[in-house]
Amino acid sequence: MPSTPNGPRHGPSGGPGLPPPPRRPDPDHVPTEREVREDLAAAYRLIALYGMTDLVFTHLSARVPGEGHRFLVNPYGLLFEEITASSLVVVDAEGEPAQPTDWPVNPAGFVIHSAVHLGRADAHCVMHTHTLAGMAVAAQQGGVLPLNQISMEFDGRVAYHDYEGVAADDNLSERERLVQDLGTKPCMVLRHHGLLTVGRTVAEAFYWMWYLEQSCRIQLAAQGGGVPLAIPSRGTVERTRAQFSEGPTKGWLPWQALKRKLDREQPDYRE
Repeated sequence: MPSTPNGPRHGPSGGPGLPPPPRRPDPDHVPTEREVREDLAAAYRLIALYGMTDLVFTHLSARVPGEGHRFLVNPYGLLFEEITASSLVVVDAEGEPAQPTDWPVNPAGFVIHSAVHLGRADAHCVMHTHTLAGMAVAAQQGGVLPLNQISMEFDGRVAYHDYEGVAADDNLSERERLVQDLGTKPCMVLRHHGLLTVGRTVAEAFYWMWYLEQSCRIQLAAQGGGVPLAIPSRGTVERTRAQFSEGPTKGWLPWQALKRKLDREQPDYRE
């Protein structure tokens, strides 16, 4: 096979070199439940792969296409690295199983997700994490700071919700406050708790979660340097924020690359 300084070339059918470029998504395409299951299972695997899990706790959820108030969520007790497309459980708005399942689900853990799904028509996917960096920034008064090009994209796009104790059904009024605090923003810092992102697709929600997490990691690293932080001017932050594109295909391109990675290394996520 012919080669280049960067490695072997790929043939028309792929092979050991570069894969064929992905086709842009059809804006009118309505995903099937199977497609959403595979994407959500992929997200669980990637959250595990990149060290963003909390044992068997926290959730990533997605709306079942055409099903209104029915959602896909992980079985309670499986590690994220064990999740497959078929293992995801359909639940109703209260987090109760709407299909036969051998594994339990955790309705209390779905309280936050149900509030966001029901309160935001565009919340087709909701992700919530308890990462070290995310929880550390959630304990800081200043929240996410615009310290880097990555974090400047989040200027004005991060909501904050004050801690009211463990989210559970005994505090239903918190759901209303959480949705009100989130507003139309794609990201939220849950004070003293963790991070939350919303997407029209799994790809979009993962994009926001990945880069929100990176922003938190950058912030902690910068704060740990022992010198005063250099905050860019307001004009620079606003200009940089505006340079990032938005739209229904947000996160689509890196998502294709990430799924190719899983197809090579963990193909059983599609099972």
